Amino acid sequence: MSSPKSKPLMVGNESCEPLTLPSPPDGDIRRSLPSLRMDEDLVQHSRPENEGRPIQQHEVADTPSQSKDQWTAAAYQASASFVPLMTQDIQSWLDPQTSDTILDLGCGDGVLTSQIAQKCPNIVAVDASSNFVSAARKTYGEGKPIHWHVLDCRYMEESGLLVGGCFTKVFSNAALHWILRDPSTKMSVLRGVYRTLRPGGLFVFEMGGAGNVAEVHTAFLAALVHQGVGIEDAREASPWFFPSIKLIEIMLRSAGFYVIRTKADYRPTELTVKDGGGLEGWVRLMGAQFLEVLDTEEKREAVVREVCDVLKTVIGREDGSMWLGYVRLKVVARKPNP
Repeated sequence: MSSPKSKPLMVGNESCEPLTLPSPPDGDIRRSLPSLRMDEDLVQHSRPENEGRPIQQHEVADTPSQSKDQWTAAAYQASASFVPLMTQDIQSWLDPQTSDTILDLGCGDGVLTSQIAQKCPNIVAVDASSNFVSAARKTYGEGKPIHWHVLDCRYMEESGLLVGGCFTKVFSNAALHWILRDPSTKMSVLRGVYRTLRPGGLFVFEMGGAGNVAEVHTAFLAALVHQGVGIEDAREASPWFFPSIKLIEIMLRSAGFYVIRTKADYRPTELTVKDGGGLEGWVRLMGAQFLEVLDTEEKREAVVREVCDVLKTVIGREDGSMWLGYVRLKVVARKPNP
């Protein structure tokens, strides 16, 4: 479904005029963007252009995705609390300003969003997990500086939740490798981001890149096959999309973006040792969709045991710590001025 033609938009009393962002010298992408007031007009709950058309579930604010919600703030903190602590590069590339209006795509439990809000008082944060959004609201409150909403970001292009053309920056960390997994919607997501940005606005994100947690991926595929799952079905069960720099650049340009900067880092990362976390907690949380293809709890538990047993041999160090081979893909892209 194509998105409706955009109309002139107003944010408060200000029109969404194009931004002027000259090409950054020497790779410096930090720019101060003109001021925009945060207003409830940034989030709309209907689509006048489509009156009479049945509203789809993914278009209704605070309606969770129809898929199973595997996420909880407690499980994420136990298994992956390191994620928002390793974002110095991407936060510096985002360079949030008080004049910005930022959309946080896949905000999770809101820890990183709250850090950005210390510099930018105008943020809309969306996530497909109602558990995450509820936890973020409870922890950080609702309203300025952050407005929290449940949105299945795969359907951004069709959604009536976000007004087009009124964000100076769209930000995402550790979410797009989930959001872009669906081949039928991955380009629609990027077009949706493009639509929400003002001309001249920036799309700044970090996600898993090619080769990310390859040892985990391999162990899961083998364990599923050992439980009688065909290799093609096992591949299809993977919840992740880890593109190369070349592929993500092609996708962004196809969506209309000008790619300013890309970087891929190999970053071995130590797993937590918290109760409910560690290797097993990470495998159960991050690999939940792999396990859904199995029809009995006995088989699911057998896969978890096998994956953990194999990985302990590969990622364990002499001091007992466990390190996964993270590859982080970092990108800055710009929506051109007309």
